[in-house]
Amino acid sequence: MGDDAEAEEDTDRVRDQRDESVIPPSIELAWGLRDRGTRGPKPGLTLNRIVAAGIKLALTDGLGALSMARVANELGVGTMSLYRYVAAKDELLTLMVDTALGPPPTAEQADEDWRAGLTRWAVGLRDAYRGHPWSLRVPISAPPLGPNNIAWLEDALRSLSSTPLSEQEKLSTVLLLSGFVRNDATLTADFAAGAGGELVMPGYGTVLSRLTDATNFPALHRAIASGALDDEDDIDHEFNFGLKRILDGTAALIRASAPPRSPAAIVGG
Repeated sequence: MGDDAEAEEDTDRVRDQRDESVIPPSIELAWGLRDRGTRGPKPGLTLNRIVAAGIKLALTDGLGALSMARVANELGVGTMSLYRYVAAKDELLTLMVDTALGPPPTAEQADEDWRAGLTRWAVGLRDAYRGHPWSLRVPISAPPLGPNNIAWLEDALRSLSSTPLSEQEKLSTVLLLSGFVRNDATLTADFAAGAGGELVMPGYGTVLSRLTDATNFPALHRAIASGALDDEDDIDHEFNFGLKRILDGTAALIRASAPPRSPAAIVGG
């Protein structure tokens, strides 16, 4: 079956599941809220095996090579057998990303403060993306539902639980941080794939100096003259710089959200 025909059949399968309150059966299976049932393929086939086969194909052949037929062939079963577990390829991709993500890293100290917690969280998320760069190619079309994704969300919110931020501000902070990590991981993967592992084009500053002039691009030429555009990029430095700036902004928001101290408390020290 061609990819176009498979995609059309997948669309037909989920057409009647557009009620936002409906949880896909595969997600219920992932949470352990649904039994596979007595009917269906041989007991050796499980949702975990299907997802693992999909991840294996994505790692070895790339996400573009993934199809329900390829996964079924990897497992030695008929393609239709997979649809007893996942309604469409998009559902499989969602579960693959959730599984590849894994659980969040645990805190090293019980009294971890919010900044240390979010730093641990962000570094752990970047490491998960580095281990499965194919997952960055899966479009985000809906809020997360998988058990690992929700565990990461809980962990980040728990890190902020002692702050005076509102629940909406906590969620917005997590969204901002996750977007930063995903963008950083995507850019790193793109540069590495397109430049043979080099994150900076050799001689980039020199090339720009030939294309532009200091009169029309004075700020750019100051950067060129500094040599910053030709420095070998340290991906950890760039990541840490961005992460610290986001956390600094969060710290400012936390200070602004803290209730003012009463005059008596100020006098009393």
